Amino acid sequence: MDVNIILDGLWTALQPANLLWLLLGAVLGTIVGILPGLGAATGVAVLIPLTFGMEPVSALILMAAIYYGALFGGSRSSILINTPGDGSSIAATFDGYPMTKKGLAGQAMSIAAMASLIGGVMAIFGFIFLAIPLANFALNFGPAEFLLLFLFALSAVVTLSQGNIIKGFLTMFLGLGISTIGVDLQSGVHRFTFGLPHLTDGINFIVIIIGIYAIGEVLYNLLKPQYSGKSNGQDIGSKWFTKEQWKRSLAPIIRSGPIGFFLGVLPGSGGTIASLLSYSTEKQISKNKDEFGKGAVEGLVAPESANSASAVGSLIPMLTMGIPGSGTTAVMLGALVMIGITPGPLLFENSPDTIWTLINSMFIGNIILVIINILMVGMLVKILKTPPNVLYPIVLILSFLGAYTLGYSTIDFYILIIAGVIGLLMRILNYPVVPLILALIVGGDMEQNFQRAMIVYDSPMDILFASPIAIVLALLTVLSLCYPLIAKVFKRRKAVK
Repeated sequence: MDVNIILDGLWTALQPANLLWLLLGAVLGTIVGILPGLGAATGVAVLIPLTFGMEPVSALILMAAIYYGALFGGSRSSILINTPGDGSSIAATFDGYPMTKKGLAGQAMSIAAMASLIGGVMAIFGFIFLAIPLANFALNFGPAEFLLLFLFALSAVVTLSQGNIIKGFLTMFLGLGISTIGVDLQSGVHRFTFGLPHLTDGINFIVIIIGIYAIGEVLYNLLKPQYSGKSNGQDIGSKWFTKEQWKRSLAPIIRSGPIGFFLGVLPGSGGTIASLLSYSTEKQISKNKDEFGKGAVEGLVAPESANSASAVGSLIPMLTMGIPGSGTTAVMLGALVMIGITPGPLLFENSPDTIWTLINSMFIGNIILVIINILMVGMLVKILKTPPNVLYPIVLILSFLGAYTLGYSTIDFYILIIAGVIGLLMRILNYPVVPLILALIVGGDMEQNFQRAMIVYDSPMDILFASPIAIVLALLTVLSLCYPLIAKVFKRRKAVK
């Protein structure tokens, strides 16, 4: 590792023009992340014209800043109004919004920003030392390994429904069912499309997410007997987290960063799976399990750390192999080729200055984002002072606009409303939403990998023993499903003693 190249990369990143692009990308990314339905991929795609005529390194800095800036911003709306900015911000609603309802919105946003910073910085160090080895390891994942990875993620998330795992399985199967809508890529058969061309590509899971969380939340609050059109005068609390909250958060942040980074490296995994899996893992090992879903700070910082780390991890397969690790990096890949940067193994040998400039810019960018997001806390928490009869229509308008911009079809409006009603019923009947969302996200890829694996292997049992990686993932899946039972046995033994 040449120190001169690292210092040259830092010097290039600190050039006024690059700092300006970095700041612009961070601000635009944060704004894009806050708006429901847009997300990092849309933000990068819309702003690609800005990169035309730019220096290739500056263009890469701008796009990367928009990417991780959107991940920072996505949790803002999740925490404040229970409306995820995109799929990777879903987990921030689980405990972030309950913290807001307790009057801890300022603390939730500031500690979420710190978690994102630490997760991102950990992943940047991982990028520096592990980029090539991890990229090569990711090549060992075939259909069998990806199938078992998705099964493990689903099994881990279902265990979040401790106390009613049956409901968890039911919502998971509902999500898998919705994911089958569209054309089967293997056979070409139209499934549950009802003759509507818009449904041939399936239902965009972001529409379902916005419906369940945003529309469902609005409907639930409107139906509450104590609903009033006046502001509830909710206390926003301190703008900075306490020492006790930091003490509880540090270990979950450090544990979740590597989970997000590794899952980000695997093409197709992305921040959503990383954040949900880290949330599930943290809940399973936490001493404060009963607080999760009610405003546990661990339940907020763990997915935020993983989400930020996954963004950095997803850049590895794109830059080292030319394989996009997420939807956003797929957009970035096309843009990089257009501006003259050819991703691949030779990029690290032929243009190390480009790589080190990007790495240094990510360090600087994460610090800038923390400053921006903490400065925005005071402004954003004023949303909580908005009377419900003003706030809810704004949430509805943003939700419908976000859904429409995804497919530019009014059919998504009907899907959004149906999802909102489903979200309302699930909340009233106390059904967990997380298994449904994750199943909806991974269902299509899981089905395709299963079909491919069945072509390669003779039987399902052969899939389980396809490779050492497959065996480990299969064992983890079984252990995850058995975890609630094992935990109960240990509790009873302790009680007896």
